Amino acid sequence: MPGICKLEIRDEVNVKFHDLDASTRRRCESKLKYLLPYAYHVPAYRLGRWDGKVGFFTTAGGTYLNLLDRVLPILDEEGWQIEIVDQRTPHDFRFPEVTEDTFADTVWPKGHPAEGQPIVLRDYQVECINRFFATPQGVQEIATGAGKTLITAGMSKFCEPYGRTLVIVPNKDLVKQTQADYVNLGLDVGVYFGDEKDLGHTHTIATWQSINSLLKRFKDGASAVGPDALTDNLVAVIVDEVHMAKADVLRQLLTGIFAQVPLRWGLTGTVPKEEHEYISLIASLGEVLHRLQASELQDLGVLSNCHVKVLQFDDAVSYNTYQEELTYLTTNTTRLDTLAATLLAIADTGNTLVLVDRVKCGEMLVERMPDSVFVSGAMKSKDRKEEYDEVATADSKIIVATYGVAAVGINIPRIFNLVLVEPGKSFVRVIQSIGRGIRKAQDKDFVQIWDVTSTAKFAKRHLTKRKKFYDEANYPYETQKVKYR
Repeated sequence: MPGICKLEIRDEVNVKFHDLDASTRRRCESKLKYLLPYAYHVPAYRLGRWDGKVGFFTTAGGTYLNLLDRVLPILDEEGWQIEIVDQRTPHDFRFPEVTEDTFADTVWPKGHPAEGQPIVLRDYQVECINRFFATPQGVQEIATGAGKTLITAGMSKFCEPYGRTLVIVPNKDLVKQTQADYVNLGLDVGVYFGDEKDLGHTHTIATWQSINSLLKRFKDGASAVGPDALTDNLVAVIVDEVHMAKADVLRQLLTGIFAQVPLRWGLTGTVPKEEHEYISLIASLGEVLHRLQASELQDLGVLSNCHVKVLQFDDAVSYNTYQEELTYLTTNTTRLDTLAATLLAIADTGNTLVLVDRVKCGEMLVERMPDSVFVSGAMKSKDRKEEYDEVATADSKIIVATYGVAAVGINIPRIFNLVLVEPGKSFVRVIQSIGRGIRKAQDKDFVQIWDVTSTAKFAKRHLTKRKKFYDEANYPYETQKVKYR
């Protein structure tokens, strides 16, 4: 029979119910279970040995503070009374009201389109920062090109009276880009990634992969540097491009070693559409507070307008699996000959960034295009930056890059053509990739997007999904068939 249960709030994210009966716990567990989209491909699921779901409520009564609104109605319906035991440390954060001129005493650095001019925040940047300051936990979906690194640096600056901040980003290139904005605002900042491990500063910028590596090395006894180096006097964790961190890894970090951190903010250009990833995001960082689409920034003149032209190659082939089909589409020599010739013609109209899924495809394309360059994860971060920087003065440069390296975080505004080679059906990949091209430059307010795909079975299905993404993002598109035999 329902009676009194205890809700123990253990820290800023983790909670546990005590004294609930088994049937109520099962109802709560079922409520917070979500089917994984790839479960159908796992033998254990097909054989009935696994339900294919990920859960956010344990049989012992454990769950997350930000998910309570999904299970409390069940307890209310059954007539449970709840006694709350809150073990969190009280905090009293008082942040100033940020205005457009908050950072006007600092000028934009050399190389920036507004070099030498005072930093004046845009209306939406002011709104974004103030929304975060009004809410200790939350995520905002802010389109790529909106200046998220400056927003992040501004937030860290006003956290200084209370303690240290940690910014988690998905890759090395974004570490450097974020560090530049912090330095420009005069902040004491260090980075932690790869070969650069500079801890002990007021603000730290790190990749989630490096944080994972630090914890593993400490646990294995391979390093004396432990989690305290990151968590000591830490009051805020800011996750940039939250969609790029694997949902389970990010949740383990934010609900594990960073569970005591009171200020938890996330920014992303694309909130994940998969339900389990979305719920994981809420559990770790909080609800989505605000959304600002790229089309809104295009209307404001902040981002370049764009048009998507789908080049659908007429491929009379059929394969049983997507991977077999993709191998053909990205390595067939006759097909790549035609694609390379098309890319060379496209590059005559301006700098062109070509994104590919596979390294082999990138290498084969570059072999067919003199003076083009291939950028992959194997290239050093410094060398990648040099190639990106050349775009500032070049007029017909062709950079071929893998999605993993270039689809997130890089800032190369003078891209006039963005070519997506078989971008697949991932909403995040497609919209983030387009974000690489729609940044404005002094001589650019339009970018042509080229979606290179096929009439083959799987590619055709993926294109149907991408067209829905384009409609949702308000990106106009047209389709042109390409015969190449």
